[in-house]
Amino acid sequence: MKASLLLCFGLSLLLSCSSSDSEPNIPNTPENSTVYFPPVNSNTWVTTDPTELNWNENELSNLMTFLEEKNTKSFIMLYNGKIAVGWYMNGHSESSPWYWASAGKTLTTALAAIAQDNGTININNKVSDYLGTAWTSAPLEKENLITCKNLLSMDSGLDDSLGDDVSPENLQYIADAGTRWAYHNVYVKMQDVISQASGQTWPNYFNTNLRDVIGMSGNWIPLNDLSVYWSNTRSMARFGLLILANGQWEETQIIPETFLNDATNTSQDINEAYGYLWWLNGKSSFHLPQSQFEFPGELIPNAPNDMFAALGKNDQKIYVVPSKNLVVIRMGEAADDENFALSTFDNDLWERINAVID
Repeated sequence: MKASLLLCFGLSLLLSCSSSDSEPNIPNTPENSTVYFPPVNSNTWVTTDPTELNWNENELSNLMTFLEEKNTKSFIMLYNGKIAVGWYMNGHSESSPWYWASAGKTLTTALAAIAQDNGTININNKVSDYLGTAWTSAPLEKENLITCKNLLSMDSGLDDSLGDDVSPENLQYIADAGTRWAYHNVYVKMQDVISQASGQTWPNYFNTNLRDVIGMSGNWIPLNDLSVYWSNTRSMARFGLLILANGQWEETQIIPETFLNDATNTSQDINEAYGYLWWLNGKSSFHLPQSQFEFPGELIPNAPNDMFAALGKNDQKIYVVPSKNLVVIRMGEAADDENFALSTFDNDLWERINAVID
């Protein structure tokens, strides 16, 4: 049944566009302007008037109505770092926390980049170098094929049909690492790698090296078999801005630009539309969670080709568009039906965003 639903979803996307040739993402360089960064120790954030950007006021009103009807709680659009749109609705406020779901996977990518840059880890090393052997139930020779990069690329080769639990008995071999892409919670072992290698707890390492450095709020909260990040919407926007600015915050390079470039381009040979836990637009095909189907065409046809995104369950979104100097954030309940990451809402939302900004 799940495969049938995924196939229907993929076909619905295909009907809205024709396939395009794969092309590399445009380098993450905001064009012809200086990026603004909000102060780290203040809630102050400079705004910019959408009318001064020549955005369509009538379509802005339509966009707000659409978002409210689609169970949105908060929506932010940054232009060159300044808030052009900041809306809170359906009982949410600027200070209200909400969960990132799988959009928070990209926080793990950011910390992997930082840990590699300071010599704590090397993503090309096998996971067992940090966690020891038998962290999976795979035969040793198969387990030793799995590198940290495989965790970031979602091609560990471990069985993704056994649920979110990442205890060894639930991490079973299904294919050699690098030969099968599957959206799988095993990526969280990357957090264990960083914790073991640094000698710090994951939350402490995260807070010290990222959260507090760029002025985010929020915490990792255990939920069933997951650790989920919760924060207010502006904190999510701060992270998106860091990525738009090539990993730099003011004068400090926090995420190495070369690593970020690798993270936001195709990371393996199976799913063109996936980097290191980032989803990529503008490719010639894509895979969906819980499916081995390959769908031709772009991930989000209405979005700019160079857009890449952090996508979380029930439509938690971070869209980064270097060519338009944009970061777009959406938090809330599922817009339509419950989903794992990508949904038809992405394409519908970008149709309305385009009507505003084009």
